[in-house]
Amino acid sequence: MRRLWLIFAQTVTIGLAVFFVASVLKPEWTGVLLRGDFSFLEAPAPAAPPLVVETPRPGMRQKAQPELQPETQQKAPETNSFRDAAKKALPSVVHIFTSQKIRAQRHPFADDPLFRHFFGDEAEINRPRKSGLGSGVIVSADGYVLTNHHVVEDADQIEIALDNGKTLKAQPVGGDPETDLAVLKLLPGKDGTQTFPAITLGRMDDVGVGDITLAIGNPFGVGQTVTMGIVSALGRSHLGINTFEDFIQTDAAINPGNSGGALVDVHGKLIGISTAIYSKSGGSLGIGFAVPISTARNVMEQIIQNGSVVRGWIGVEVQEITEDLAESFGLPNTDGALIAGVQRGSPADKGGVKPGDVLLAVADKPVKDPQTMLNLIAALKPENTVAFTFLRKANSINLSIRIGKRQALQRNGE
Repeated sequence: MRRLWLIFAQTVTIGLAVFFVASVLKPEWTGVLLRGDFSFLEAPAPAAPPLVVETPRPGMRQKAQPELQPETQQKAPETNSFRDAAKKALPSVVHIFTSQKIRAQRHPFADDPLFRHFFGDEAEINRPRKSGLGSGVIVSADGYVLTNHHVVEDADQIEIALDNGKTLKAQPVGGDPETDLAVLKLLPGKDGTQTFPAITLGRMDDVGVGDITLAIGNPFGVGQTVTMGIVSALGRSHLGINTFEDFIQTDAAINPGNSGGALVDVHGKLIGISTAIYSKSGGSLGIGFAVPISTARNVMEQIIQNGSVVRGWIGVEVQEITEDLAESFGLPNTDGALIAGVQRGSPADKGGVKPGDVLLAVADKPVKDPQTMLNLIAALKPENTVAFTFLRKANSINLSIRIGKRQALQRNGE
């Protein structure tokens, strides 16, 4: 019995040793043994026959080859590009270089004949010139250029660099300080060029908040530059920039040198003239303002036809209606303009307007605030008689007023 026990113990010990060695050297065997899967003992599958490439011989009929399906490739995402809009608008945007003589104090000996004999006319002595930089947009094939009034104000020399590198002289046609717009006329060059690439004018009815815009100009004098943004807001006013304000606000980068340049849509059509920026550093902070094409077109046409802009006027001073004033006048809201004063002998005085009246409508168009009133009256033609709606002592009255002509704004030194 003891002998059989020794044989059994030795057999188990040897088996465990073999299992341990197999688990170290061939771990897949132990897994197979434990699962009871002995398929590894089956005969191996026959190897695939070698690929034979048959070279066609003359007169030999070739076997039809199976059609191979191309691998499915992921299509690259389409990228938006505004190169077509820029290509259309760029030739029409120009660089404007201005200069003017700085006014010098009169020399105390300027009237002395001896002094004048040696030094000539005092007015021309030591007169340094001040240079300016801006942009403009060619709006007609015969060379009319639209820009900002402050770009060419008081300039006695104006040079314009076209997109093709040519430099031409220009003469002012007229300006409108109250919208900060001016019109120039390109003079023919030495080569006799008299036809110029005019931009296509857009329509404000097609412009909405969120639309893509491109600002084109010459910022800081670095050269023709295109920046992209969106229309951030429409009808911006009460900014204290111009008398008549109805700005397009955009976050397209506008910097010094862009003034008078083009703001265009994705079709390359002009929708505004870049005019001003809100900035604490002098550079773009993403808040720029452009005069809308509706205003620019009206001002441009009047300047070209008449040399100036004619606006309506009635001769009143107004103030904004606050909530307290609205409550005291019994108004449902703060819409309207409170007449604070009436100029004696003015159209409003002759028409029966009195201080304390609240203007509610001009020619059936509602007045929201004093800025709206100013814009509505300015758009009226002088000598026309127009119906005005006022609120006087809680009663609504209609007055007919014959529109007068607004005097042009005079800047200091003009």
